[in-house]
Amino acid sequence: MTAQEMLSTTSLNWNVKKENLLTESGIIIPDKIALIREDTNSILGIHGTGYAEYQNEELMELLLKISSSTGLAIHKSGDFGVGKKVYIQLKSDDMIFNGDKIEGFITGCSSHDGSTSLCFGTSTLTISCLNTFYRAMRNLDTKLKHTVSMRPRIDQILFGIDKLLLEEKNTFEELKRLANVEMTKTHQDLVTKMMFQLEHTDKLIDISTRMKNQMDTLEMDILREVGEKGNSLYGLFNGVTRWTTHDKYKEYAKSMENKMFAKTGELERQVYNKLLQFA
Repeated sequence: MTAQEMLSTTSLNWNVKKENLLTESGIIIPDKIALIREDTNSILGIHGTGYAEYQNEELMELLLKISSSTGLAIHKSGDFGVGKKVYIQLKSDDMIFNGDKIEGFITGCSSHDGSTSLCFGTSTLTISCLNTFYRAMRNLDTKLKHTVSMRPRIDQILFGIDKLLLEEKNTFEELKRLANVEMTKTHQDLVTKMMFQLEHTDKLIDISTRMKNQMDTLEMDILREVGEKGNSLYGLFNGVTRWTTHDKYKEYAKSMENKMFAKTGELERQVYNKLLQFA
């Protein structure tokens, strides 16, 4: 199946185009262009004239090359912000552990608003609770910003996928280590302070009602996951990912965008790395 044929079954079956920016009186604004989504005429970003668009079809072609070389099947694709950020996932390995099935994925991301370069990362999905955890999205080997020099270097990404697959195996082993450490109240309080950026507060006091309600919801999610998965750091971390996946945001898409690209994902990774220090 070609990239275009594959795109026809997804929400990414559209192109972007460059247009000049004009003042109200019709004067062209120098050194600036708008990137327009062709099917909706939505403005996805304002860029310098050196910006090189990277079409969704090109991203799909790259993921199909990776699929062909690794045997990993295309899983799904999607976008955030009416197309400002786009992603395509490959299905990688699974792990059966403590009665849970943990699925692995390799995700390739790009943007049309200039918020991220072409980047890749691993993620896991715990089937019992549909909690998602994204390891950091990163550039592979080279920093592929949206410039005219990016395309000749894209094939180098193919040689970096093995690093991501090794990282995924390491993540599975790390989760097993977390399951072997008993959770204490000290661990739970530490995680709560980190997720709400209260690390330098001795006691969880003097906080807003809204934050208190969020903290109560996080605590309930932790108790639920610990009850199902055991009183361990693995259960504790699943409580965190349950909260960020299902309860922190009203919209699931907003949750996933923040896990992939923004502060929520960064905080999750900080908590994960901190818990590993106890394992």
